[in-house]
Amino acid sequence: MSQSAFGASAVSPASLIDAPDESRGFVMEAAQSSVLRGPPPNLSSVQNLVADRLEGVQDELKRVIISDFDLIEEITEYLLLMRGKLFRPTLLLLSNKVGGSPSQDAVTLAAVVELVHLATLVHDDAVDHSVLRRGLPTVNALWTHQIAIIMGDYLYSRAVTELTRLGRLDAVAVLASAANEMSIGELRQLSSYDALDFTESDYYRLIASKTGSLMSAACEMGALAGVTEYRKPLAVFGHNLGMAFQIADDVLDYTGSEAVTGKPSGHDLRERKVTLPLVGALRNVSAVESREIRDFFTLVEASGEEIDRVVEIVHHRGGLDYANERAESYAGRAWEALRSLPKDPATEALRDAVSYTVRRDR
Repeated sequence: MSQSAFGASAVSPASLIDAPDESRGFVMEAAQSSVLRGPPPNLSSVQNLVADRLEGVQDELKRVIISDFDLIEEITEYLLLMRGKLFRPTLLLLSNKVGGSPSQDAVTLAAVVELVHLATLVHDDAVDHSVLRRGLPTVNALWTHQIAIIMGDYLYSRAVTELTRLGRLDAVAVLASAANEMSIGELRQLSSYDALDFTESDYYRLIASKTGSLMSAACEMGALAGVTEYRKPLAVFGHNLGMAFQIADDVLDYTGSEAVTGKPSGHDLRERKVTLPLVGALRNVSAVESREIRDFFTLVEASGEEIDRVVEIVHHRGGLDYANERAESYAGRAWEALRSLPKDPATEALRDAVSYTVRRDR
């Protein structure tokens, strides 16, 4: 790996992309078993160790995106209202605490990562013409698509400005690489004209770009502001956790309740997105079911009954079991990446984050 202008090179997201390896033997099986052992942790228990610093992240978010322009202030207040779980900032702060060398810069870096995440959501909603996000109207629904795109750009620019204010060029390199991967991932998805030609390898490449890259960057940036020798194992951890997280999210799209997840079951199907549960089911469908699914993807607007039928086929043909197995495989890899880290409360909380990721209900 080549050296960057900022010193030690960032861990390239592209170098981490691969499908789960079924032949890794006893160590991987033991890691997967550990992930599923005992009662599932909730998010608050994962965040408990850094709860006070997460409050600081919320303060930093407000400080960084403040503006004297009324429209920006109105939209940023709304975005902070619909803020999510702060999962990526949690990963950064826990990674920063591994080895016992937390820094104040990490709080600002965590806010920067959340800003980039918010920017991608605003852009994704505009591109997909989505009207709801977490049960609330999207920026493009409340204002316009043009405003949503420009607002996403504003959030990106504020994130970069804050990194340069800190003088953290090493973090700029890591985050720029992740942002590049996310943009490429979005373009790959938009350029896939026949959804059912989307292969399992295509799916892994897509989620590595769109989800794995930013979680990997969050963990690596935490190490950069803490114990730098842990940056590579934490980057690998974040990548695999991100892969497991997205697969679990895609399973929830088929199984979750709208009251819990904030979006209706089959949301991805409504947007004609092929995710791993469907890819897994397509391996086992009958000729009649294959034709039903292909016909579904030709519809201009699908009814609830038509979506329910595809969901039923995915359930019946083992698509959910297949996707859950893959999520657990990536979770096992994430767990394994922590083996070289010190056995301290932060590492233990990251292990809990793995279990939470594949066993959550939202």
